[in-house]
Amino acid sequence: MSDSHWRPVDGAPDPFRVRWFESVDSTNRYLLDGARSGEPEGLVAVADVQTAGRGRLGRRWETDPGAALLASILLRPTSNLDPHLLTTTVALALRRAVERLTGTAPGLKWPNDLVVADRKLAGVLAEAIPTPQGTAIVVGAGTNVKAVPSEFRDRAIACDDLADGSVDRQQLLFAWLEELAARVRRPGEVIDEATVASATLGRDVRIEGHDGEAITGRAVGLTASGALVVEMEDGSRRAFTAGDVVHLRPA
Repeated sequence: MSDSHWRPVDGAPDPFRVRWFESVDSTNRYLLDGARSGEPEGLVAVADVQTAGRGRLGRRWETDPGAALLASILLRPTSNLDPHLLTTTVALALRRAVERLTGTAPGLKWPNDLVVADRKLAGVLAEAIPTPQGTAIVVGAGTNVKAVPSEFRDRAIACDDLADGSVDRQQLLFAWLEELAARVRRPGEVIDEATVASATLGRDVRIEGHDGEAITGRAVGLTASGALVVEMEDGSRRAFTAGDVVHLRPA
């Protein structure tokens, strides 16, 4: 791994090891390179600034320096955890960490965004690659921490907006890692927790597929693998494993 301008951060819960960058092109890219070179599970990359951060569907993710917790985690799933549920597990851990520090539990917008009253707090993105040591999955998240400027408050929210005071990014990171370590040991509870946390179930939604297809219906459930079940107007049901979800407002 060629990037050298990072500092280690002590005190992270086992098995995590944190490298904190002032600036890096992408924390996900850094850990994918590390996975290819044999880095073990638990390496975490954090950045004050990402110069080429990406969200879902290749969208750019940009924030002011220090305004967000920008972090990625290298995981190597074992047989006791369905890799398809791993991103949801990470998002649920982040949800609980936010609740611990702010007193507010955000909702889980399918597949893995965190929202408060439909305002985005965090986005989670996973990338999987084969390596000589087996499949590696890097899960990255961008979480708004500093208060959101007034011009964006109709669609975004931050931890500082939810808390009585300012939220420390390192404290949020460590709380997230603690919650993740606990959930990886309880893989059978992921769907139940995701169902309770969901901000999507029971809503009228539009699913926008990567191929341009758009389907409208009501989100009614999650499958055992985390797919979103949508009921159409004719009563038929369809399970979606990918796609962008738009929460539709009542007419």
